Amino acid sequence: MTDYEPRLFSTDAEIERLGEGLLARSLERADWTHEAHLGATTYLEFRRPDIDLDKELPGIIRRFNESVGGVNSDTEGYHETITRAFLAGVRRFLTEADLKDPLHNLVNELLLSPMGRRDWPLRFYSRPLLFSVEARRSFISPDLAALPS
Repeated sequence: MTDYEPRLFSTDAEIERLGEGLLARSLERADWTHEAHLGATTYLEFRRPDIDLDKELPGIIRRFNESVGGVNSDTEGYHETITRAFLAGVRRFLTEADLKDPLHNLVNELLLSPMGRRDWPLRFYSRPLLFSVEARRSFISPDLAALPS
């Protein structure tokens, strides 16, 4: 995977818009970037304790994908194992972060950390396993190293 410079956020309102827009399915498809995934997940984990992400995040993302004309299939759309890997990364990041920082700073720090890299799950999964149909449909345990707890 090639390196990239993540798009960083300037305000907490940008992150809140992503999190609440995901829930309301009011975002544009183009808004749903890698950075938006992590920003929205961080927002939901940090600011929406009323949502059980372990149970509800798959449905939230699937419904959003469908609302913008996407398909959740064996080849595109929602990916269970990648979602779970990044959720573990967000949670790990938040255990080590200064939670008094503004939300957009937290998300920017996450995006610039190893856990924010697009290829972060490949530290734990071989490419064939991670991109398998089975891993897309349901959570698969890593084959290279354990996910952080």
